[in-house]
Amino acid sequence: MIEGNSLYVETIIGDYNQFTVISAGVTPYVELLEKSSSCREYDLIKIPCAHVIATLRSKHVNEYGMSIYEYSSPLYNVEVYLLAYMDSINVVPLKIIPPLVDTKLGRKRRKCVKGIGENFKSERRNKCSICKRTRHK
Repeated sequence: MIEGNSLYVETIIGDYNQFTVISAGVTPYVELLEKSSSCREYDLIKIPCAHVIATLRSKHVNEYGMSIYEYSSPLYNVEVYLLAYMDSINVVPLKIIPPLVDTKLGRKRRKCVKGIGENFKSERRNKCSICKRTRHK
């Protein structure tokens, strides 16, 4: 076991490209040839996660800094980035008109749909103060 910033890396017997990384609560498997990790972070963003960096540090000891670029996606290289944005991007000459909206001043009124058994406001307003019945005052 080799310690790499609180991650312990262990090679799988007989293969120097498959590793088990032991961390707090999680033990992901890293396969360097397939460029995958069971934590799925390395598979999704194609940049080496902490588990892959720990395995590269244990495999390449002092030269692991340059091996990170070999195991990341070529989309993140400077040359590919410059080639992607080398051509000028032409702006489409369109005049965007906002939609015609009739704005009214004041608070927006909402219509509430009352359910079965709920009291309507009109019934509460027209209640007699003497007999407490509705529809008259």
